[in-house]
Amino acid sequence: MSIDLSKFTPAELEALVAEANKQRKALFRQQLGDARRQVTQYAKSLGYTIEDLFGGGGKGEKAPVKYQNPANPSQTWSGRGKRPGWFKDALAAGKSKEDLAV
Repeated sequence: MSIDLSKFTPAELEALVAEANKQRKALFRQQLGDARRQVTQYAKSLGYTIEDLFGGGGKGEKAPVKYQNPANPSQTWSGRGKRPGWFKDALAAGKSKEDLAV
């Protein structure tokens, strides 16, 4: 397939690129959904669930607590994502990561 792009205006090219990206994303989501269904069906045919094979899937599951604020034990952090203020403050005050580990 060949399209003569030299006949398009800059605005038309931008619209074409935007539409192509939109279509690419839709096709990817469709193919991903198809692959998931096929893998799920195959696992089921063998007597397994996806969770049996790969665990809980990670979505919605909380990571285990790795660090706890000694001044306020209700404040915890898994070590993932942005460092909480209490963690930064404790490090600035001379504590080490190991001092804050659970």
